Amino acid sequence: MSLLTVGTVAFDAIETPFGKTDKIVGGAATYIAWSASYFSKKVNIVSVIGDDFDMHELALLNARGVDTTGIEVKAGKKSFFWAGKYHLDMNTRDTLVTDLNVLMEFNPVLPDSYKQSDILLLGNIDPALQIKVIEQLSSKPKLIVLDTMNFWMTDPFIANLRKVIGMVDVLTVNDAEARQLSNEYSLVKAAKKILQMGPKYLVIKKGEHGALLFHDNEVFFAPALPLEDVFDPTGAGDTFAGGFCGFLDKTRDISFENMKRAIIYGSAMASFCVEKFGTERLRSLSHREIEERVKDFIDLVQFDIVLED
Repeated sequence: MSLLTVGTVAFDAIETPFGKTDKIVGGAATYIAWSASYFSKKVNIVSVIGDDFDMHELALLNARGVDTTGIEVKAGKKSFFWAGKYHLDMNTRDTLVTDLNVLMEFNPVLPDSYKQSDILLLGNIDPALQIKVIEQLSSKPKLIVLDTMNFWMTDPFIANLRKVIGMVDVLTVNDAEARQLSNEYSLVKAAKKILQMGPKYLVIKKGEHGALLFHDNEVFFAPALPLEDVFDPTGAGDTFAGGFCGFLDKTRDISFENMKRAIIYGSAMASFCVEKFGTERLRSLSHREIEERVKDFIDLVQFDIVLED
């Protein structure tokens, strides 16, 4: 099995109530790749960076079994840069700087070796580019997963977003985005409307309140693990998606029942991500730590109850 992700590899500068960083490595595809690498034996990335990017960072991904052949380096150009400041609740943030730089001319081209990937995870980029990636595939993947955000849910992007939603198997959005996309406040009603747009499965991320998985008339809820230390929520959603897809790739099972397990593994990976700034925590995990964290999730929700007549 193999996992292909397309998205940003970038620089971030982050400030939270618990600290501040200068430029550090970020980007959706970066978080996805680090997370998925703990499960999938072959992770491929398509992205674009400037020649200001530290090539040692790509070497670290290579060491994790990540193929970075699909990352284009633009000579004389700067990498995408985002700076943000989080509020005390860590759920709201202010964007301070967004320098698109090389992202303005991003034209994803899949190497031939990527065109038959088993799972395609489309990171949060322009829906027109997501469509272009799907159209380059030489065979349909076993699963196509799409991540998007509220920015693409308005003109002039919404038409292409609706088109690409109709081309995928799984859509992942947060609760506010689900409501915006569906014009429904109830997440159950929102899910029904969104599933009618084409995807077979819908994942609604609720941050510190967990995640919901919808399929037909079935719903599965996974809580978020209460953590003592939350330093930086940046990339947690991408880390979740990487763990979710990586687990499905490893187990070679894309059934609803196995997606429930994948939700737990994705949530476990996201819980590690927020414990340090950027990708730092994701670089030093052991499989034992991951399994212990998954057990913590199981212990959180597992209970026995006797129903009275």
